[in-house]
Amino acid sequence: MDRTNLDIDILRTLVTAQQLGGFNRAAQRVGRSQSAVSQQLRRLEERLGKEIFRKEGRGLVPTEAGDIVLSYARRILDLNDEAVAAVRGIAVGGSVRFGLQIDLTENWLPKALAGAKKAHPEIQVEVSADRYAILIDRLDKGQLDLALLFGPSRRSDGQRITALPMAWIGPRKPQLTFRRDQPLQLALCSAPCYFREAAIGALNQAGVPWQIGFSSLSMHGVWAAVDAGLGITLRTASSVPRQLTVIKPRSTLPRLAKVDLFLHDGGREPSKAVSRFKETLLETLKEHLEL
Repeated sequence: MDRTNLDIDILRTLVTAQQLGGFNRAAQRVGRSQSAVSQQLRRLEERLGKEIFRKEGRGLVPTEAGDIVLSYARRILDLNDEAVAAVRGIAVGGSVRFGLQIDLTENWLPKALAGAKKAHPEIQVEVSADRYAILIDRLDKGQLDLALLFGPSRRSDGQRITALPMAWIGPRKPQLTFRRDQPLQLALCSAPCYFREAAIGALNQAGVPWQIGFSSLSMHGVWAAVDAGLGITLRTASSVPRQLTVIKPRSTLPRLAKVDLFLHDGGREPSKAVSRFKETLLETLKEHLEL
């Protein structure tokens, strides 16, 4: 009996293309050119003797055979990933102390931890969410292995991940009204805070009068104040809690730059557990932030 072996890489590309809605995005995600991905698809169709995708408008949709392949592909990939996770878990073990600013705990952190647990079930992860200064201090004292932090960094232990757009954030309801004859009410973290300085600097440069209506050491306190209508705040667009919203650009509010995101390791040689966790961390960041 002739046995045809399916290539894991090709299956992963197909599933990624379906998840992201196109082969262009899939090619970027898997680190291949569009032509290389097209060759993969043609090679798979030749092996199976079936057309996997057909043209529909400007895009491609799965054929009946394609739906079957995708269904099995997900199961095959899950088994592959579970096997790799089991082997890595037995070989690695250990623990990781991971710190990050609260912004990323809203939407991304649960996915990251779930991915890390699946990839490395034997690694114990201890997470600390806090302010920049506290996390850096703990990192330097050896109390953290990794720290994911916003802001410009002159430290040699930081790996720049990406630059994220900053945004003015306000409550979903009721809608705030902005009047030029009244100072803009702000809800900000207490100094020192990069986003506090960025907000005040942008408003001053644009000549917009402002007033701090609420200040807190806690980011959760700031979110609650914004939700209560005590003022708007400035953070990254990727960190908005569900009860709040990014304020659409308007002439009253100045446009904002981007803020760098760094992963710091304290300049220490990482353990195997930390190295493995870091790999998974960067992968989930890539997926969530669409790097």
